Amino acid sequence: MDSAALSKEQLHELLVDFAKRWLAHDGLWFQAVEQAHGMEEAIRLDVAAWEKFTVLEARRIMNFLGLESGGGLPALKKALGFRLYSFVNKQEILEPEKDLLIFRMSDCRVQSARKRKNLPDFPCKPVGLVEYSGFARTIDPRIETCCISCPPDPHPEEYYCAWEFRLRS
Repeated sequence: MDSAALSKEQLHELLVDFAKRWLAHDGLWFQAVEQAHGMEEAIRLDVAAWEKFTVLEARRIMNFLGLESGGGLPALKKALGFRLYSFVNKQEILEPEKDLLIFRMSDCRVQSARKRKNLPDFPCKPVGLVEYSGFARTIDPRIETCCISCPPDPHPEEYYCAWEFRLRS
């Protein structure tokens, strides 16, 4: 079948499937490094990869959406909805005050799978710090990122991780 012949629903289904494939590859890569070199080294290398990937992803999203650098929190809010994992994870964005955006990962495929297997949360905070701050800075260098909670930190049942984005004047 030619992808040009797909319906809107089929294209969306394919997009979700692509995101799942990407996430599966990311997880398998991580597990292979962890088995060969241990968790600490796997996280160190994952951080190094995300340092580059998050910028690449942000730039590609900006290009796709026609967003200019310096678009502030409205641009970040829009861009967060187009990240690869936004198609397979449940996330929410709160705007409790001007110049503040709070992003929560309500359901994370990685963490949910671990929970189903009675495994502890994956300690993704070191990666998240690089990933979210790099993504936000690429959208607008004035955005400061702060981790509210991310495993291995304790978190409430309603989300796995939460991040605060502030627009610096």
